Amino acid sequence: MATEDTAQKAQDLLKDLRRSIDNFDAILIHTLAERFRCTKAVGEMKAEHDLPPADPEREKRQVARLRQLARDADLDPDFAEKFLAFVIREVIRHHEAIAAGEQVNEWR
Repeated sequence: MATEDTAQKAQDLLKDLRRSIDNFDAILIHTLAERFRCTKAVGEMKAEHDLPPADPEREKRQVARLRQLARDADLDPDFAEKFLAFVIREVIRHHEAIAAGEQVNEWR
């Protein structure tokens, strides 16, 4: 049975853990923003040189690479692959928009 003292310690620990989670969420968002700034430049270069928005061979290599990184980090490789697939779909969508001459300032 939890005493008042142990309950308070648990609350303090939860607060610390949640602060760390919030920090990691901020890192993820800023990292994704930087990644999309780079992929926007790639999309502009592809459009300028009439290259296709998608590169299935690179995507295949990236999936294999990310799955290995996930295994090394003790993260579910299937989850990592789903996450990468979502990001790649967004990147391709933006590359298509850039190729169509649409202004892409915000990644939404």
